[in-house]
Amino acid sequence: MTNLGNLPPAQLRSFTRIDGDASSPESAAVAEEVPVAFVYGGKPHVVMMCTPADLEDLAVGFTLSEEIASAPGDIARVDVVRHARGIEVQMELPPDAQARVASRTRALAGRTGCGLCGIDAIDNAIRPPRVVASAVTYDMPAILRAGEALAAQQPVNNETRAVHAAAFANANGELVVVREDVGRHNALDKVIGALARAGTTASDGFFVVTSRASYELVQKVAVAGSPLLAAVSRPTGLAIRFAEAGGLCLVGLLRGRSANVYSHPGRVRFEAPAPPHPVV
Repeated sequence: MTNLGNLPPAQLRSFTRIDGDASSPESAAVAEEVPVAFVYGGKPHVVMMCTPADLEDLAVGFTLSEEIASAPGDIARVDVVRHARGIEVQMELPPDAQARVASRTRALAGRTGCGLCGIDAIDNAIRPPRVVASAVTYDMPAILRAGEALAAQQPVNNETRAVHAAAFANANGELVVVREDVGRHNALDKVIGALARAGTTASDGFFVVTSRASYELVQKVAVAGSPLLAAVSRPTGLAIRFAEAGGLCLVGLLRGRSANVYSHPGRVRFEAPAPPHPVV
């Protein structure tokens, strides 16, 4: 049996390449995914399919972004325990946070980065939008710069072309943390967790993701305290409504030197086109 608990993020795999009438043996890196169980106070909460890397960051980020715990200090312990058939991330929480877990846990197995793992009621899934307190604004060139820089900092995806990435950038557009995962929600949670574990506040910077902007991603960014999320693909309508209600600037189709700003454009500073010269 393959030891799923000890898999790397990607492995070289052989395959047969078909090209018209010809075939040839080839090999390439393939992204791995493993079942990861989040266990709070000895009680399983949910199982998600994840890239087996940066799991401590994922656990902390998920626990905070899903508002199971309100601060990194509430998570007393994070242990990654590897088994033959998967991985457990075991955490200890204070009694009030443990009670919140118990009220939501239904031991559900989540699909890859589904974003709603362990949620069994609409009221729990569609939580009221978190209002972002930060009043920071950003230069559009900084946002574009972060998007361009992200492509070069995705080693697993550059090998496999099969995983998402998320990043946190400072106000100048310099990437501070980059994480990858087969699930877009997982990648973002890993970044949020890495920031929390380092004691870095998210209120002055912004997040960039290599996926569509779903409302869950908007919700997680708002909980983290950042006022801007930029995505390489388009947002959903619910994501835009959540961003509008929460005071968050939502940028989509961040590609090259262009982007669409879907909500709160006042958070972005950009140069207006020069007026045409008058005809003499």
